[in-house]
Formats: sequence, C-alpha cells, structure tokens
Amino acid sequence: MAKRWVAKGYSLYLVLGFVGLAPSTFYAYESKKEPTVTADNQAKAKAGRPKTQFSYTLDGKKVADEQIKEWLCELVCQDGFPYGYKKLTAALVEDYGLVINHKKVYRLCKELDILKPQRICKSKHPRRLAQRIEVTGPNQLWEMDVKYGYIHGEERFFFQLSLIDVFDRCVIDYHLGLTCTAKDARRVLCNALKKRGIKPGMQMPRLRTDNGPQFIANLFAAACRKLGIVHERIPVKTPNLNAHIEAFHSILEDECYSRHQFASYAEAYEQIAWYMDYYNNRRRHGSLNNMAPQKYYQAIISNSIKPKSLVA
Repeated sequence: MAKRWVAKGYSLYLVLGFVGLAPSTFYAYESKKEPTVTADNQAKAKAGRPKTQFSYTLDGKKVADEQIKEWLCELVCQDGFPYGYKKLTAALVEDYGLVINHKKVYRLCKELDILKPQRICKSKHPRRLAQRIEVTGPNQLWEMDVKYGYIHGEERFFFQLSLIDVFDRCVIDYHLGLTCTAKDARRVLCNALKKRGIKPGMQMPRLRTDNGPQFIANLFAAACRKLGIVHERIPVKTPNLNAHIEAFHSILEDECYSRHQFASYAEAYEQIAWYMDYYNNRRRHGSLNNMAPQKYYQAIISNSIKPKSLVA
C-alpha cells in the first residue's frame, strides 16, 4: 500500500508517518522479498563492485590507473627504501594531490607485484608459562608481585614489591619505594637468595610472576639466567596461578594499608616495616598449623614437624 502512494509521488516517510509504520520495519519487510533472478543479476553478483580505471585529483581532473602505477613505481624506487601501501597512499595524496584510498593503492601495488612482504610478528618477550607443580618444602617455588599504596598527605602512590615462599608463606624480602623498576626486582631476588643461604651451584627455587614491566625487562631476565633460576610467568588473566602472593597482598591491604591514612612516605615506610615484621614473625597462619611463617620455616628446616606437600 505504501509503495503505491509513493509511486504516485508522495514522500515515503510522509506515507509511513500516516500509516504509523516505522521505516526500519518497512525496509526489513522489503529486504525479505526474494529478488527476481536474472542472468544479469547473477553476472553482477559474481563480478562484484566494478573497478574504476581512474582516480581524481583534488581539482577534479581524471588520472588513469596506468599513470598512478608509474607514480607508485617512482615512489618505491626513488629512495631505495620501499614504503608499504598505506604510506604510498599518503604520498600519492600529498605529492600528486590524488583523491584515493588505501584499498585501491593496495590493489594497484598487488598488480605491480611491489607489495612489501608481510612481517612475521614475534613475541618480544618469549616466556615460560606457569604450570601447577607439587611443592614439598621451602625454597622450591617463590612468587613475586607488585602492590600499589597511596600517601594521602602527599597525594601520590608508592609501590611495594614482595617475594613470598609458597610453602612457608614467608615474605623473604620486599622493596618499598616511590618507583619500582627491574633493578629493584633483581635486588629483591638477590637479597632473598642471601637470606635463605642459597648460593651458586645449589638447587635454585623456581620463580613465578605476572607479566608486569619489571618482570619482562631484559635486565631481570638476564639476572635470572645468570643465577640459574627458572622464571615462569602466568598467562594473562590467571591470577589464581599467583595465588599466594595475591593472598598476601589482600591481607596486607586489609590489615595495614586500609587502617592508615599515610601522611607522608616516611610514615608509610615505618608502618609497613612494622607490619612486615609482625606478619613474618608473629601473625599466625591457619594453613601453617596456626604458626607464624618464620617459625613454621624454622620448624621445617629443623625437622621439628613433618612438612605437608601442596599443589601450586
């Protein structure tokens, strides 16, 4: 009905407004109608959109594709450093005033066989993915991560990088500062080895981290190789594979950070240092027979208690 009134010269939108029909409904109905299949329609469907054999300049002049191909060859050869098709498009627009898009330039470059080979993307930081293992004692698996804190009095953030032994839950060493770099991570790792009495030639712990910038840096990777430490990184969005350090940071937030409105960095350093000593030496841990981490570690190495293995 609407089409009949439109055929008489009335506006389609005016007719649809009178009959109370939304344009989207009308067009959806029309699109469902099966078109008449003819030889011409089939030929057009197979051929696709016809390719133009020319382009226009900014002042409206036609330029044949053969001329554009010559310009492309000149652009590729003039400096000896061939561009990709997107940069060639920009050069044609700027140097020759052409109105042309990168799709057509790609087609012309393909016809001339001057497309640059597609580069092979390689991972900048090849990594060993973390996998769950059975931990039967201290110094077998360590986890490291960074936590942010806020100094209200100075309106700025600070960083705490902690290293925890998965088996005994001791935070062996940590860094606290206004910055946190790969050099700080390397120092924490070396200090932890010294505190545990682990020297070159001895069995090294496996280190697990996320993909933070401190841990994917070449400096940190080189330090792990030199020390003979297997450094594995968890896949993206899998914090459960770094669960023990994540759990510690949750405890740290609940029992220390959230209880203080730090007025200065000095105050934050003092309060956190006190809490770290409390956590390692006095805070009872349910999974450690209600012992503090450091006492549990001492009991294990002195064979006072029998260790229980865990999967991490």
